[in-house]
Amino acid sequence: MTGLRVLLSGGGSGGHVFPAFAVADALRQLVDAEGGSVEFRFAGTADGIESELAVEADLPYSTIAARALRGRNFLSKLLSVGATATGVLDALALMLRYQPDLVFVTGGYVSAPVGIAAWLTRRPIVLLQPDIEPGWTLRALGPLASRICVTHERSTERYRRDKCVVTGYPIRPGFEDLDKPMARAYFQLNGGPALLVTGAVRGAQRINDCVADQLERWLEQTQLIHISGRNDFDRLSLMREALPPKLQSRYRLYSYMSEEMPLAMAACDLAISRAGASVMGEYPAAGLPAVLAPIGEAGGHQRYNADLLADAGGAVTINNEDIAENLFELTTALLADHDRLQRMRRAMLELRRTDAARRVAEVIVAVAK
Repeated sequence: MTGLRVLLSGGGSGGHVFPAFAVADALRQLVDAEGGSVEFRFAGTADGIESELAVEADLPYSTIAARALRGRNFLSKLLSVGATATGVLDALALMLRYQPDLVFVTGGYVSAPVGIAAWLTRRPIVLLQPDIEPGWTLRALGPLASRICVTHERSTERYRRDKCVVTGYPIRPGFEDLDKPMARAYFQLNGGPALLVTGAVRGAQRINDCVADQLERWLEQTQLIHISGRNDFDRLSLMREALPPKLQSRYRLYSYMSEEMPLAMAACDLAISRAGASVMGEYPAAGLPAVLAPIGEAGGHQRYNADLLADAGGAVTINNEDIAENLFELTTALLADHDRLQRMRRAMLELRRTDAARRVAEVIVAVAK
């Protein structure tokens, strides 16, 4: 296959963006092996996290107007519809300029105008459903898609089954052949328990507050790799500086982490996080047990992700409103129960799909031919 041109689109969170990058890498390898060539462009919003991540990934980027089609009042909803209509015009112009052979979308509201424009210009569409439960964008685009790649069999219930391919969640590079001793040495962790607390790119306010309110107590029980997000980083940095030297040495604080994330997961015995799309692929890839605190703002989609991992035995869940009162006790009890952590680790590893990115790439090639 020569000269394949693919438009990627997705946004709103790293869990919708990193899989697109992983698939692009796998597709490039697949096409190169066949003696062909492929080029990519990413379409996202001007101020979404996808714009920063695409630049880091060295992908050409085009801006599309879009906003969530929801709101508490009529004006908010009207503005959302207006932005989507403008976004369709932006995306139509992009289709005419870039002339993609195929459009690959991973969710987030920017995918709506891109998918509509692809359908209007008769470009084949391949969807990736990263979460278990699709959001409104991917549900709406499902009838327009040629193929729908899903993370888990449960997601096929939301689409036409004959369009669905169960591929797993495509994970970013770095999860191959993880070595726990090497990862712990990288973060200068000693032989005691280690906990990963992450709010991903944007941070998780309530989880951060729970850590901050009892920081010394946490550090007396465990070493901590804490990815706070940018909003809370300065506050937590000041708290770290005020710690006694012994506790300060047990606290690794980051505002954001990308390439080092696989190492951080390998180094730790347990994670605390929300239950966005990335937990479906990255925790199983690392065999990392987790305490998941899903939030409801995303239409309850995180609850489906958390429940699947909990049902499999790899995670436990905690309600958002219970974090302040119960998270510390729940987490420290798990860290002290080595046998249970080992069972959770094995359960996570059973969900691992290391070939997901390649499987999605194969679907794209088949649709593009």
